[in-house]
Amino acid sequence: MRKLLFIAAIFLFAGNVQSQTDVYSISSGELIFGWADVESDGQNLANNMRFTAFLHLGQYVHFDFSNAIGIYSGVALRNIGFITEDDALDLEKEKHRSYTLGMPVALKLGSFRNNTYIYGGAEYELLFHYKYKYWEDGQKYKTSEWFSNRTNRFVPSLFAGIQLPKGLNLKFKYYLDDFLNTDFKKGDNPRNDYSRFGKTQMFHVSLCWQINTKDIRKVWDWEYESESMARIK
Repeated sequence: MRKLLFIAAIFLFAGNVQSQTDVYSISSGELIFGWADVESDGQNLANNMRFTAFLHLGQYVHFDFSNAIGIYSGVALRNIGFITEDDALDLEKEKHRSYTLGMPVALKLGSFRNNTYIYGGAEYELLFHYKYKYWEDGQKYKTSEWFSNRTNRFVPSLFAGIQLPKGLNLKFKYYLDDFLNTDFKKGDNPRNDYSRFGKTQMFHVSLCWQINTKDIRKVWDWEYESESMARIK
C-alpha cells in the first residue's frame, strides 16, 4: 500500500511540475573575446586576444520551473581558437581555429519575468572544421581540414554568466581540455609536430544576445501578411 501511495505521489508531483513549467525556445548569437594558455617546448607563448563575430549561432530550449529557477539546453555553433607568436620557429604569428558544435546544460536563478538572472553549467563541443594560418618572412600560409586530427575531437568546458533585462548577457567560459592534439605529427616540418605544445587551453568572455523565437516568428508572420495584403491591393 505504501509503495502504491509513493508511486502515486511521484506521478502527481511530476504532473504538477510539468503543468507549472514554462517551456520556450531562444535564438542567440555572441561576440567572442578569446585567449589561451599555450605552452610550446616548455615555454609560455605570448598570445593576443582573438575577437570573432562570425559564425556564432545558438538555439536553446528553456524550462522555467518557477519565476526564480530553471534550466536550459540546446545546440550552438561557434568559431573558437587562439593566436600566438612562436619565436622558436621564427614565425611572426600563428592562428589556430575550429568551428564547433556544442550542447550545453545550464542551471539559472533569478527573476525570469524581468529577464534578469545568473546561470552556469557545462558544455561538450565537437570540433569539426580546423584552419591553421601562419606568417613567415612577410608571407601568409594556411591550411584547413574537416574533422582534423590536429585537434581533439571533443572538448568539455564550464561556463557562467549573467542575463541582463534587455536581452544581452555576459558569459565567461573555460575549456577543461587542450584544443590541439599533441599526438599529431606530419612529416619532418616542426610546424606540423604538435608534440611541441604542452598546453593549449582556451578561455573567453562573450557578449551574447538572446531573442525569444516566438518574437522572430511574429516579425516574419507580420512581414508575410503585409506582403500578402500588398499583392491583394
